[in-house]
Amino acid sequence: MLDKAVQQALRPLLSMAARGLVRLGVGADAISVAGFAIGMAAAVAIAFQQYLPGLALLLLSRLMDGLDGAAARATQPTDRGGFLDITLDFLFYAAIPLAFALADPAANALPAAVLLASFIGTGSSFLAFAAVAEKRQLQSAAFPDKSFYFLGGLTEATETITAFAAMCLWPQWFPHIAYGFAVLCGITIVLRIGWGWQRFR
Repeated sequence: MLDKAVQQALRPLLSMAARGLVRLGVGADAISVAGFAIGMAAAVAIAFQQYLPGLALLLLSRLMDGLDGAAARATQPTDRGGFLDITLDFLFYAAIPLAFALADPAANALPAAVLLASFIGTGSSFLAFAAVAEKRQLQSAAFPDKSFYFLGGLTEATETITAFAAMCLWPQWFPHIAYGFAVLCGITIVLRIGWGWQRFR
């Protein structure tokens, strides 16, 4: 819901930083892999109940995720890069709830499982819509620079990172935040199914 506004606000800074990295010979794919590695380090920190270091690594990882797209636009975007970026993003989003489950299985395992199930719904509806949109040669007016059709919703990347940050700041409230965000993901799933049902007649 907030991704477009956030990306527009950050685009000048990200583009400037990305051009500097490109001049140093750092490509978009390398930034994607580095961002993913930092995200996995965040998950490990959270699993060991090091929540504030985990938050710092998590935010750095998402900054890198913004930089890889800017670096691609500064050079030549590729299908391989788009595939790598979205695949690593989905693995990162799954790793954080799992990390909280490992940190406190008794309190967090069930809410983490519910949240991960809701992520499967948002992810599958997102990718299924993108696949059919590609078949029909549709383009997203909201995100024209993306490698494929980006379908919005109530819970996009900005909202997910905000929820993860809240979990790190108040880990004792993880179950409540996870269940609440899963409900929002459920609304997104219903909306996306409705949009697809209407659009792909």
